[in-house]
Amino acid sequence: MADTIELVPDASDPETYFLNMGPQHPSTHGVLRIRLHLEGERILSADPIIGYGHRAHEKMAENRDYLQFLPNSSRIDYLSGMIYNLAYCQAIEHALELEVPERAQIIRIICGELNRISSHLLWLGTFVLDLGGFTPFLYAFDDREKILDILDSITGSRLTYCYGRFGGVTMDVDDVFLRRTADFCDYFKTRLNEYHELVTDNVIYQHRTRNVGVISTELIQDYALSGPVLRAAGVAQDVRKDEPYGGYERFDFDVPVGDRGGDCFDRHTVRMEEMVQSMRIIEQALACIPDGPIMAPKVPKRIRPRAGDYYFAVESARGHFGIFITSDGSDVPVRNKLRTPSFVNVSTMPVVLPGTMLADTVAVLGSIDIVVPEIDR
Repeated sequence: MADTIELVPDASDPETYFLNMGPQHPSTHGVLRIRLHLEGERILSADPIIGYGHRAHEKMAENRDYLQFLPNSSRIDYLSGMIYNLAYCQAIEHALELEVPERAQIIRIICGELNRISSHLLWLGTFVLDLGGFTPFLYAFDDREKILDILDSITGSRLTYCYGRFGGVTMDVDDVFLRRTADFCDYFKTRLNEYHELVTDNVIYQHRTRNVGVISTELIQDYALSGPVLRAAGVAQDVRKDEPYGGYERFDFDVPVGDRGGDCFDRHTVRMEEMVQSMRIIEQALACIPDGPIMAPKVPKRIRPRAGDYYFAVESARGHFGIFITSDGSDVPVRNKLRTPSFVNVSTMPVVLPGTMLADTVAVLGSIDIVVPEIDR
């Protein structure tokens, strides 16, 4: 990677030019802008420019009480909305030392893993679409609809969820929900084989993704990357394994890693295997879900964590999502700092993109799976 940085020439060189990719480019999936310095179609330097969709979630958290901020949590990353909503609930429960009933924990895990699969399906469909393949996009969205219908039945929402509550969840699941979830897992195991035949084994797809956008372990350490991008480079780290939370310690699942050095194809194979592992977790959860309450008793009506600093992290679909809360003992936080993986991932682009071709930019951006509201938070 150090060699690619030396490619950057003087900006006044008449043989080079600057090109804005975004903020309206369809492959940036939002309002990300990348200022590219090019020589022909070869990238000399790349400068991500953010802020076009700034939502000020962190500032809003300082002007609302803890409960009022709850709907914001799923809007930070709307594709991992359930995971983020439950993460915020668990962060507050951690600060209050609030014990969540076992049934509520299992329900949360089932919903969170369904949300992870739906996020990966959207990534798969749009990533292949960016590279010129239309059919997988239709397949992926068709399967994602099945998950959205299941989650809609208990949350009333299809995208931004506010299902979690401090101490549990808003609504219990019934036998219909459990059966539909089990049926989806049975169906999706077969469906994954079709995705591998259609995409993973496709020679055109392989040529577009192999040895492209390599993110080495050294770069990962420098930028503190996480999630599928980290695991694609061969590092088996997952918050659910390393710092188990919310009941994950009772489930058996593997942490998939890449074997090609962390290129776009590795990031593809890791996410595909992560969907398999999510189904393993869901099936184990369905088999052991107990009877009992879905809310903790005596949850305070006014949330006032003791004065101090609190940190809680979960494994979102894109990586390590952390919530750092500073409390002064009142019902409004002094600070609610969010550590989002997309912001970290896109920060590597000035190092990863130089030396690649312009067409590879689409592949690299798609493979790291950014969500712009998570960057402009």
